Amino acid sequence: MVGDRHSMVRRGTIASLALFVVILAAAQWGPGLLGIPPYFVPPLSDVIAEAARIWHISHLAFHTAITFAEVIAGFILGSLLGAAIGYLLGLSPTAELALSPYILALQIAPKVAFAPLFILWMGYTIYPKILVAVLIVFFPVLVNVLTAVRTVDPDLINLARAFKATRAQIFWRIEFPASLPAMFAGLRIGSTLAVVGVVVGELVGGNQGLGYLLSFGEGQGDTPMVFVAIFMLTLVGGIAYLAVILAERRVLHYLPARAYQGF
Repeated sequence: MVGDRHSMVRRGTIASLALFVVILAAAQWGPGLLGIPPYFVPPLSDVIAEAARIWHISHLAFHTAITFAEVIAGFILGSLLGAAIGYLLGLSPTAELALSPYILALQIAPKVAFAPLFILWMGYTIYPKILVAVLIVFFPVLVNVLTAVRTVDPDLINLARAFKATRAQIFWRIEFPASLPAMFAGLRIGSTLAVVGVVVGELVGGNQGLGYLLSFGEGQGDTPMVFVAIFMLTLVGGIAYLAVILAERRVLHYLPARAYQGF
């Protein structure tokens, strides 16, 4: 069984690396072979050259660090808020009935519409970008936590009550551990959505961050710069997602390992 798993992982890794090489080759020579103008889809070498240029001229590392900090802050705050309210609604049907219509209305409202409002309130600072990320991350974490708490085996809770367990003991010993897998699933989603929220804020109003570089490159007609900004945003989101996976494996180490470790 272990040998089969290692063999499957090895084959998957080799296939992934081979596909990566194919993608790099297609990015370099594909546009030319298809007759696509460089200003429309530049070859990979032009994108790399542009990345080296703006690393020194436009401070690519600085803008990446700003966006990364905003993503992490928005993700952490949105996750904490979503988990806290999710547990509150899961443990209190009255609170769920009272608050769920307003939370649903907040989720339905387009998050892009909040970005200009936050900028009017707080100016061209990092706070509007963080708040947009918080709004986007909040809902998936809340829904996953609420669903997990609601689906805890009632027989376990009744058994704990039979042994005179307090409400706090039931939560920390039964409901909270049972909700962790679903919560981490929400955190995985939130880690990628946080990037979307930050970029929306930076596009609407900002003079720092990768969203600003994205908008600046579009305004200058600099397609390679746009591709560099997109790649760095993907890298930031990938790092956040990987951090959630590593935390999940450390916290949920007691769960059976899957046959493969993909998404």
